[in-house]
Amino acid sequence: MDYVDLTDEVKLSRVVLGFWRYLDWKLSKSECIAFIEQVLDLGITTMDHADIYGDYTVEEAFGEVLAGRNDLKKQMQVVTKCGIVYPSAAARVKYYNTSTEHIIRQAESSLKKMQIEAIDVFLLHRPDWFGDPENVAEAFYQLKKAGKVKSFGVSNYLPHEFRMLQSYCEEKLVTNQVEASVLCMDNFENGTINLCLENRIHPMIWSPLAGGRIFTSDQAHVKALRKVLTVIQEEVGAQSIDEIAFAWLLSHPAGMIPITGSGEIDFVKKPVEALKYPLTPEQWYMIWTAVHGVKVP
Repeated sequence: MDYVDLTDEVKLSRVVLGFWRYLDWKLSKSECIAFIEQVLDLGITTMDHADIYGDYTVEEAFGEVLAGRNDLKKQMQVVTKCGIVYPSAAARVKYYNTSTEHIIRQAESSLKKMQIEAIDVFLLHRPDWFGDPENVAEAFYQLKKAGKVKSFGVSNYLPHEFRMLQSYCEEKLVTNQVEASVLCMDNFENGTINLCLENRIHPMIWSPLAGGRIFTSDQAHVKALRKVLTVIQEEVGAQSIDEIAFAWLLSHPAGMIPITGSGEIDFVKKPVEALKYPLTPEQWYMIWTAVHGVKVP
């Protein structure tokens, strides 16, 4: 497994285990511990969460599974997010909240639920169009000073949103967690990935297999993509086209960090295997061309 340094204090594994669909795994506590042990044995040490996952239940479930297992916790880096508020008895609509009080409260809640001493990377889950960046900067300052968070970043931020927030923050934003896959190239084309290169940060990638559409869609461009993925699979000796889809991301010079959300170890192995297959520029653009249906400009 490869690892990337985000700060002098924080490094992440090149593949991350995501807990967004944790409730769908339907694992008992003992099964979940055994699964996490297998994941750690693969070298995947980074766990991705958010306060809202599982309707605000997953962080606590994770903490309960790992209660008393400091031997496993010591091997992990924990990433989590805040900023989205779902409708509830206390919220009439879904909205964003990046006030100083909310950020600190959610960070402290995540620490308590997961039964950990510090969050390695704390992200704002969405840009907040009503947010005051001075309040965000103050929250980050207080959490860092208290030793509750080691580093900070964002998720789903466009370049201008990232630059604006960074201009207020004393702490360097260490990542931007965005959607990208062989079927979702928007963040390559809107400058988001280039901004990561500009700032020497590694983007985290959610939905790296496009929600499974590379296997299931009957759209013409997806069929064309599958043919090209199969050609490259055979060229490099990979076992499956999803390994090539992961390799497409992992080969990029931005040092992308894809998140796999599977609760089955055979599927978690796919992006790890993909690290063995760096794609050539020709192979990378074969995939781009198949999806777009035209040659590059």
